[in-house]
Amino acid sequence: MKLLQDKVILVTGAGRGVGREIALCAARNGAKVVVNDLGASLAGEGQDASPAQEVVDLIRADGGEGVINGDSVATAEGAKRMVDDAIANFGRIDGAVHSAGILRDVIFHRMTPEDFEAVLRVHLFGAFNVSHACAPHFKAQEGGAFVHMTSTSGLIGSFGQANYAAAKMGIVGLSRAISFDMAKFRVRSNCIAPHAFSRMIETIPGKDPEEQAREMEKRRTRTRADQIAPLAAFLCSDAAAGITGQIFGARGNEVYLYNQPRPIRTMHRDDGWTVEALAERLPNAWASAFTPAERTRDVIGWDPI
Repeated sequence: MKLLQDKVILVTGAGRGVGREIALCAARNGAKVVVNDLGASLAGEGQDASPAQEVVDLIRADGGEGVINGDSVATAEGAKRMVDDAIANFGRIDGAVHSAGILRDVIFHRMTPEDFEAVLRVHLFGAFNVSHACAPHFKAQEGGAFVHMTSTSGLIGSFGQANYAAAKMGIVGLSRAISFDMAKFRVRSNCIAPHAFSRMIETIPGKDPEEQAREMEKRRTRTRADQIAPLAAFLCSDAAAGITGQIFGARGNEVYLYNQPRPIRTMHRDDGWTVEALAERLPNAWASAFTPAERTRDVIGWDPI
């Protein structure tokens, strides 16, 4: 029996990149898949049903079951229709993988409120909308799994992506809160920070075109979208029962677990702290808690996705 046999999984942003590979992987492992993709440009403009339809055609050609949905994750109504499609076509919903995303990369002082909000609408609001639409069904059946895509842009940092980083860190907090709120209903919620070649990393600012082209060619073979998919499929399966509130990473043939934020050093003063006392003690205490590379966030070898 396949690991996702008879599970019904909704995958957003499933027309391209990581979402596409997750949808295909879930289907190969027995899931019935709702393939959601608005078909918008990387900036979130326009609409095209053909990428999602191609994925559904591939699933069906391989003997699986899939249906297309072209609604936007940025609205609660769109997310509800995705879940309604799952119920109407397959009778239930067992998991949701939120992979839909857009980029509006620009250095912070030039970022417009519209650029900031548009990215949050798709990533963070999208994660809420999809999860919220699934929640009543998961609660009623006492089981379900959420898989959210976060990013090292938020977890570690990235140039020119304040909107994206804020959204991706917001998803971490949302997922963690869902894991607490819905644990008693045996509902799980986890995040994946993927490292894979896709159209989203081709636009990361800060490098000249020739350098970026060389790096992209190298990453095409070393970090592929299909290498992310098995982890997402696993987290939707019953084999992942009990795993919740976590942040995983996948890069090439590596799968890893991020630590949760924890205090790493404390300072105590019996009579309390003044501004002057903090100025005297805190800079040295902070500096000694990290290596120079950690203090400057020198994370060579990490590529934000």
